Amino acid sequence: MSEGERTGPDAAPGDGTGTSPPPLDESLRAVGQAGRASLGATVDSLRALRSLFSADVALARSAMGRALAWTGVAVVFGATGWLLATAAGVALLQGMGLSWLASLSIAALFNLAITGLAAWRTARFFDHMGLHATRRQLSRLGLFDEDNPDEDDDAAATAISPVPASTDGEPRP
Repeated sequence: MSEGERTGPDAAPGDGTGTSPPPLDESLRAVGQAGRASLGATVDSLRALRSLFSADVALARSAMGRALAWTGVAVVFGATGWLLATAAGVALLQGMGLSWLASLSIAALFNLAITGLAAWRTARFFDHMGLHATRRQLSRLGLFDEDNPDEDDDAAATAISPVPASTDGEPRP
């Protein structure tokens, strides 16, 4: 046997082993059956993913309702605790010799400062909910154009304004 010759079941036709390739129609049937089996497996996988997604959404919906209920409980007890802590702070300040008015004023100023901080942080987080990066990318793709008349007026003014002549005698680009 010389170098490069194949023997056995993977031998090429016409090499003297006596095996011939299957007929074309049989090969096409085998490829078609494999394609149908692959399509069936894909459909089964998609059905399983759809049922998994439905179950996940149902679980998330249930969890969201329960989380909102417990958030309400936390807000009520947190507010009650904060009121009791403020009352204790006022009583402590009054016990240290400050008048009731001064003690209540200090507690009110502290509460207003915390409220201002919380409002500022909330506004910052609401700004993040504007999906600015997504809007920028969609605008670059031409899929999302916000109607902002101020920007349109500025763009129109720059497009209409004449370009001043060059001082060196060459046209400006």
